[in-house]
Amino acid sequence: MNWQPDQRYRVDGLDRIDSPALLVFPEVIESNIDRALALTATDNGHCLQPHIKTVKNPDIARMAIARGITRFKCSTVSEGELLGSVGAGKVLLSYQLSAVKARRWQALRALYPDTEFAALIDNADSARVASELFAENPLPVYIDINPGMDRTGIPPEKAPELIDRILELPGLVLRGFHLYDGHIRDAEEAGRKRQAEAALAEVAALRRSAGEKTAERLEIVVAGSPNFPFYVGYPDVWVSPGTFFLWDAGYGVSFSNWGFEPAALVLTRVLSVIDDEKLCFDMGSKAVSPDKEQPRMAFPGLPDAEVVGQWEEHLVVRVPNTAGIAVGDPYLAIPAHVCTTVNLYQELLPVVEGRVSGSWPVVARDRRITV
Repeated sequence: MNWQPDQRYRVDGLDRIDSPALLVFPEVIESNIDRALALTATDNGHCLQPHIKTVKNPDIARMAIARGITRFKCSTVSEGELLGSVGAGKVLLSYQLSAVKARRWQALRALYPDTEFAALIDNADSARVASELFAENPLPVYIDINPGMDRTGIPPEKAPELIDRILELPGLVLRGFHLYDGHIRDAEEAGRKRQAEAALAEVAALRRSAGEKTAERLEIVVAGSPNFPFYVGYPDVWVSPGTFFLWDAGYGVSFSNWGFEPAALVLTRVLSVIDDEKLCFDMGSKAVSPDKEQPRMAFPGLPDAEVVGQWEEHLVVRVPNTAGIAVGDPYLAIPAHVCTTVNLYQELLPVVEGRVSGSWPVVARDRRITV
């Protein structure tokens, strides 16, 4: 990733911060939120319904709410509870409910009655179970459509029967449709745009058909960070990227034209100067997400660094020359995948005007908060 930090990333007092640590930069986060709102601007305001899975933190959620974002998406009940606690207006769990998860989701609705909690459905059996569990307080649901990702969702051609079934069930209220387009990852933007528009058109046709059978104004919730701008401007379509809050080296290389900047950097230190071209850092697979191929990080201060090996608590890199580098020297690294890197940390350390200012807990990394 060809990126260098400016004065907003100055960090004084690094000698008082142990490593590895995950530093976040609120000024950059605010800029990223504003950029996302600009990219999703519509005649009615915006169509941004961001995914909270990247940050898992109430402070950043409040930053979004302060900028007029009231709708969110989440992947876990804990993330949903976090969003309820900060006063989100609508929360969509991008998951289909098992019976046990449905009971937890119901408990959240009782705990935060001013927040609308919704979930996904992609088959008739799950719809029946959910309807029985939510008979006394019907649950808003979105039909999960499989646009080719082949992870979850019902094929579009099979959706009409499920639409009819959900409309018959007393414990469910059909709010619309959901599709995740994570399989659309062409390097060429024009190609991704064509595929995205084709996927949306197919779901829009389903929505028109379903709209003739219900008084509900049906919505479509769609997209991750690579493609969300392609869906802006369509009526009642909401886009749900999440990585944009913090950005990372992976998307920074592939989708730099969206204009986001890294807002979460791993603080790491030199553990050993192995020889004249190899260094060891305290940034193993427990400090930066190991779910990507190497390199799993980018060093702005060592742009020519090449990963030699990584273990649980160690990272060895090769550089042109280790002269002038000493054990204990601090460096900042951009994770290749920030979402799963955040999940490794108990806290985020916000850097304000060059100094760490407090601690932001990664509340929703826990699978259970209270319910």
